[in-house]
Amino acid sequence: MEVLYFAWLRERIGLPRERVETTAPTVMALIEELKAREDRYALAFSDLKSLRVALDQKLSSLDAPLAGVREVAFFPPMTGG
Repeated sequence: MEVLYFAWLRERIGLPRERVETTAPTVMALIEELKAREDRYALAFSDLKSLRVALDQKLSSLDAPLAGVREVAFFPPMTGG
């Protein structure tokens, strides 16, 4: 699946996107896999309260299932203006 990182997540990880092979059943399980990779991922995902996720461009929750998902995007909460 394609994983996209935006804003400070992209800065901390150092990539705008990457292809990830995973068997994670949920978004949270994917996050745990990513955090276990390297310190930069652990830092990027250290504050889950400041994290939003979209699955195939639809806002989702961290406990959402990943079955059939092609794209996961992580980004900070957005404010309007």
